Amino acid sequence: MYQKLIEFINNKIDVHSISEERKTTLQPLIDFVQQKASNGQDINLNFICTHNSRRSHLSQVWAQIASTHFNISNVYCYSGGTEETALFPKVAETLTEQGFNIFKIADTNNPFYAIKYSDNALPIIGFSKKYDSPFNPVSAFTAIMTCSQADGGCPFIAGAEKRIPITFEDPKISDNTPEQSKVYAERSLQIATEMFYVFSKVSQ
Repeated sequence: MYQKLIEFINNKIDVHSISEERKTTLQPLIDFVQQKASNGQDINLNFICTHNSRRSHLSQVWAQIASTHFNISNVYCYSGGTEETALFPKVAETLTEQGFNIFKIADTNNPFYAIKYSDNALPIIGFSKKYDSPFNPVSAFTAIMTCSQADGGCPFIAGAEKRIPITFEDPKISDNTPEQSKVYAERSLQIATEMFYVFSKVSQ
């Protein structure tokens, strides 16, 4: 991993800061990942919110990094929305500040980003898509609902083995305010911390 990202993980992420209430919320995801890991199966995680522009991408990226950090193999993280929009630029900016190397590989109304955490590792591809996009798995995955709107608006996710609500407050509330950078950084750190907690609890 990039040195700046390693320093962020070591200096900022504190799994002991997670409340007991949130640990209870995260436990079903731990159980799913542990079951798959124990059986030697692929672990497919599809993080879903309404627009696939902020929280679902942050969750996808940090879950992938956490699985790498804890050497949990065969983890494949995806994201999607109930509708397609675009990855919000502040998300890429925030992740860059936290140690990733991010660049556009297609500059359209819905840009494609390569999100790299190491020079020689396969980058995470970030772009907005519906949860049932052909880019995402069609079966043998768990759907993690990262916003209450998507959780309420999507009563059925085709192909999902399990559906787990782990909702986060939308950093969008800070857009066009002086607090935007701080709020996005805090939300990214919260999601990173919770994903690291999940994978820290998985044994192989």
